Amino acid sequence: MPGPELPSFPEDKRLPKSVDTVVIGGGIVGASTALELAARGVSVLLCEKGRIGGEQSSRNWGWVRLSQRDPREIPLMIESMSIWQGLEARTGYQTGYHRCGSLFVANTDKRRDHLQRWAQNLQDFDATSEILSGDTLQMMLPGHEGHIPFALSTPMDGRAEPQLATHAIAMGARDAGAVVLSNCAVRSVDVQAGQIAGVITERGRVACSSVVVAGGAWSRLFLGNAGISLPQLKVLNSVLRCSAVTGGPDVALWGDGYGLTKRADGGYTVANSGESTVDIVPDSFRLGLKYLPAFLSEWRSLRFRLSDRWQQEAAQARRWTPDQETAFEQCRILDPEPSQSALKSGWTAAQQAFPFLQQSDVVQSWAGMIDVMPDAIPVISAVDDLPGLYISTGFSGHGFGLGPGAGRLMADMVTGSTPIVDPHAFRLSRYTDGSRVRIDNGA
Repeated sequence: MPGPELPSFPEDKRLPKSVDTVVIGGGIVGASTALELAARGVSVLLCEKGRIGGEQSSRNWGWVRLSQRDPREIPLMIESMSIWQGLEARTGYQTGYHRCGSLFVANTDKRRDHLQRWAQNLQDFDATSEILSGDTLQMMLPGHEGHIPFALSTPMDGRAEPQLATHAIAMGARDAGAVVLSNCAVRSVDVQAGQIAGVITERGRVACSSVVVAGGAWSRLFLGNAGISLPQLKVLNSVLRCSAVTGGPDVALWGDGYGLTKRADGGYTVANSGESTVDIVPDSFRLGLKYLPAFLSEWRSLRFRLSDRWQQEAAQARRWTPDQETAFEQCRILDPEPSQSALKSGWTAAQQAFPFLQQSDVVQSWAGMIDVMPDAIPVISAVDDLPGLYISTGFSGHGFGLGPGAGRLMADMVTGSTPIVDPHAFRLSRYTDGSRVRIDNGA
């Protein structure tokens, strides 16, 4: 099943013998890291095993949102939004970024109160979020039929085009001097005298003094081979896009059973707002206890299933040598089958809320694997036990919006600069230092 259509990327062909930093993973986080490092004069190699932006970075909803985030992410998201606003001018390529605002629907007083409590997290920042109702709310939802009692409005929120944004950032990194290679898997890190000395790719060795692992859903497997434990799982989210229609809301909408996002082509991206698919795999049992609080918190929206992913992941080698072909070469792009039930229920709910969508056709559907962590916030961290190794992964469905800010924060870490935000909450060691690992919904 083909995923979203992506622009052709004019990749570099030559594998450099040495660089300062190798970034592993050509999604939005890896591309943003490469851009920020190259802009500082750091020599960078960005290696992607498949296509630039080919996995979750092009398969998400396209939201660039502050609303409803874990409070620990808010400072980084505000920095990221500032970067988003200037990305097109900075890179010279289209991202489709547009500040449209967002609405999170509340059909009960309990849900309204929850959203009001969350909005208090913005009091210390230059951002606002408020509960709307009545005519003010309805005016933001042209074409809507039915009654929405309340919704949380966050005007600062926006959207971008997932199929364009990572391409633009990677092109910007390349223009700034980074070498960008697609279809080039990094097999392992090269460690000498207890620190990073290079990487081994399928095309050969590259010497470097630092490595950033931004491999999304593949990060746990890669790091495990290096002896680094990352408690990461994957969740499948299914998305469809419909053909262009006239009218309809411009605001990004989290509705009752559906998510709706206007696209630059005049159509909408539609998904089920209340359902994510969790494939039961061997890591589900290895990491089950770490994820128990998350499962208990989110059980209403999780649909567990036993699928062919069990066999696929059970067959993957967990240890290998640099001269062996890896899972990263055997699967260049994660392109899972979407959940048809999630697509059907989300599309039906969206059409019921906005009958004009019945005039539109479903043009394409796809699924993506979201890299998740037990506390639903990312790891953006140095690895204490291996100098020169850094991790930026586990964004738990928030990586598209956070990507540019995460890239800048990681560049700060690699270069020893003052970080744009305090990275303490994102440290890898929180899973081993006795800290309480928890989900914080901000309310």
